[in-house]
Amino acid sequence: MILYLLRRLAVTAAILVVICAATFAIFYLMPADPAQGACGKACSPERLATIRATLGLDRSSFGQFGDYLGGILSGRTYGSGATAVQCPFPCLGFSFQTNQPVWEMLTGRLPVSISIAVGAAALWLSVGVTAGVVSALRRGSLWDRAAMTAALGGVSLPIYFTALVLQYLLVVQLNVLPYPTAVRLTEDPIGWAQSMVMPWITLAMLYAGVYARVTRSEMLESLGRNYVRTARAKGLSEVTVVRRHALRPALMPIVTIFGMDLGALLGGALITESVFGLPGVGKLAADAIASADQPVILGVTLFAASFVVLANLAVDLGYAALDPRVRAVG
Repeated sequence: MILYLLRRLAVTAAILVVICAATFAIFYLMPADPAQGACGKACSPERLATIRATLGLDRSSFGQFGDYLGGILSGRTYGSGATAVQCPFPCLGFSFQTNQPVWEMLTGRLPVSISIAVGAAALWLSVGVTAGVVSALRRGSLWDRAAMTAALGGVSLPIYFTALVLQYLLVVQLNVLPYPTAVRLTEDPIGWAQSMVMPWITLAMLYAGVYARVTRSEMLESLGRNYVRTARAKGLSEVTVVRRHALRPALMPIVTIFGMDLGALLGGALITESVFGLPGVGKLAADAIASADQPVILGVTLFAASFVVLANLAVDLGYAALDPRVRAVG
């Protein structure tokens, strides 16, 4: 298991370096001027020249990438002398529009994105997997048809439509929830939960349907396997057969998509955060795009990609825990 973990960590580190190189090439080596992107739409020629010198754009591409990668690993200093700007580890860039390190801006918004992603993930995973298992066990029943129809409907509805309908029903008409606001869990747990309920339901309606349909399909396949028939022939209870022999292999694809979905959401749920006005990482990205703040866009891109890669690592470890054969092959 240790060797398997070390191999996966090495592959993950290599992928992260490739992602850093790709994001650097897109934002620094493309025809657009990186200094203009860092300065924003309204930028004086003097300010533009200062930022160009601060970023070291007169250096070679390899030298610039070395500074960029070194900043991520140990921090860096933009410029020199009295105008020098410190960007501490891990330096994902510096916003010259707000005069803040991008990492500081990201970590300030991350608690909101984590609250949305983790809560919604717990909801859609429990609802989706449970509905899929029950539908597979009651194949062809009224429950099966109703659950799969509801799942298809949830997947078909756009996030912004579901969010607006929930706000109209729960806030305007029924007045059972307040408009979502950024509330810290440590300061007001009840207010935090009330603010997160609608974003959780909005995302869960989208993802739960996918998980229900995948779980149902995999469970039906598992229930038809020879080892399940053998377990039943041995006289094992139906609960034991389902839990130990049918559900475990059916969870393999669920682990895959759950890791990818959660990793992507931790990098920011752009539409959900924008509709509900929650200041998460996704909202930060939308604001940066609107103001053409290139360092922030670059930092959010790298930040979100890193979450997906780390989620993929967690998926590999989950595979190893569910199926020992994966450790032997990997």
